[in-house]
Amino acid sequence: MRLSKMQANLMLLACAVIWGFGYVVVKAAINAHVPAGLMVGIRGLIYMGLAYLCFHQAINHMKKRDFWVGFIAGAVNFVAYLVQTIGLQYTTPSNNAFLTAIYVVIVPFIMWLWQRQRPERRSYIAIALCLLGMVFLTNMIKVGLHFQLGDLLTVVSAFIYAAQIVYFGSSAADASPWVISFMLGLTQAVGGLAWSVCFEIPTYHAINWPQAIMPLLVLGVLSSFGAQTLQVVGQRFTDPTPAGLILMTEAMFGSFFSVLLGFEPITANLVIGGALIISALLLTQLDFKKIQLPRR
Repeated sequence: MRLSKMQANLMLLACAVIWGFGYVVVKAAINAHVPAGLMVGIRGLIYMGLAYLCFHQAINHMKKRDFWVGFIAGAVNFVAYLVQTIGLQYTTPSNNAFLTAIYVVIVPFIMWLWQRQRPERRSYIAIALCLLGMVFLTNMIKVGLHFQLGDLLTVVSAFIYAAQIVYFGSSAADASPWVISFMLGLTQAVGGLAWSVCFEIPTYHAINWPQAIMPLLVLGVLSSFGAQTLQVVGQRFTDPTPAGLILMTEAMFGSFFSVLLGFEPITANLVIGGALIISALLLTQLDFKKIQLPRR
């Protein structure tokens, strides 16, 4: 299969839209009283099953190294998903989307610790913009230096996602993407269900299954399997910078769907905080030296 850059970028845009929509779908599942571990486990089962159905030839011939790379990546991804999902129980989809997106800014600093690659100067400006954006999103101006639990957990998940991206870049680049896709689903399923059996069984009686089934199906089929496949394929046929810029719009779409579907009202803090974080993400992704202004 061969795609043009335009087709690949459209696939990545579809991925960002799906992931943005996923924030309100997770919130809908939470409103149906589905606990975080069970939610992650069920979407992992769906993801794993569809990945095997579509990529079974590569999965049946996985190499030992592919297995371990996929297992480690999946374990990190599972922890990030679980912490992010628990965080969304205590904050809004917009805050969860924007605060998760700051992993783009965190990556250069993880690279600094991991591979001694010093961040560019603009990374420091970007982190300052992110912090200012978080001040507005979390309403620190009014309530002072006090993070809501959900916001704090979301920031923690952003650090874990950043670590996962660095790991992918350093260890998973030459591993089979189809095996990794399967392993992501497998570790989500096993980890989520194990967590749920250990800590969530007393909450099962409160689950509204008629209300929960559709959000869980959407998360498993679209947010996990569909969007992840679009990302794996799309990034193979486009450049890293436009790919990063397009995928960053996930936060914008998350906020858009949250307001559109009535999960929260649009506020000045949301607009200002979101704009500051988007500006920080753009600053880390754009190569201003290559941007040529038109000459008169």
